Amino acid sequence: MNEKKVAVGCDHAGLELKRAIAAMLEKRGYEVEDFGTHGNDSVDYPDFASQVARRVGRGEAAFGVLVCGTGIGMSIVANKYRGVRAALCHNEFEARATRQHNDANILCLGERVVGLGLGLATAEAFFDTQFEGGRHLRRIQKIADAEAENAR
Repeated sequence: MNEKKVAVGCDHAGLELKRAIAAMLEKRGYEVEDFGTHGNDSVDYPDFASQVARRVGRGEAAFGVLVCGTGIGMSIVANKYRGVRAALCHNEFEARATRQHNDANILCLGERVVGLGLGLATAEAFFDTQFEGGRHLRRIQKIADAEAENAR
């Protein structure tokens, strides 16, 4: 898996923050695959969340970023996909903690909740933080076990 590949997506309510995060990631040397939306017309967030979650779940992207108005819908959809640990974050602390403890691989944000400044800072914290491993590995395995059990 290319650790520098990030899939991004948004609905109409998350367009500006998605664009800002994609630009930040590209400046940091990440390869960004943008699944849209690319305009202000009303669209259905599950369409974009599904595309990003599939890429991350299959290992075709190391990480994903999903932005809508609240981030809630995006996180619900993304977490339906095997191998995805999508985290809705509202600040830098949550972004660091979910990377350190949960090995989250998709960051979900609500542009209407966090705005551009805090949203961008939250994304920077997410991408600046590594998974700690150790005792957290056992917990990540339990998440994978629950996922496998419920896929039957």
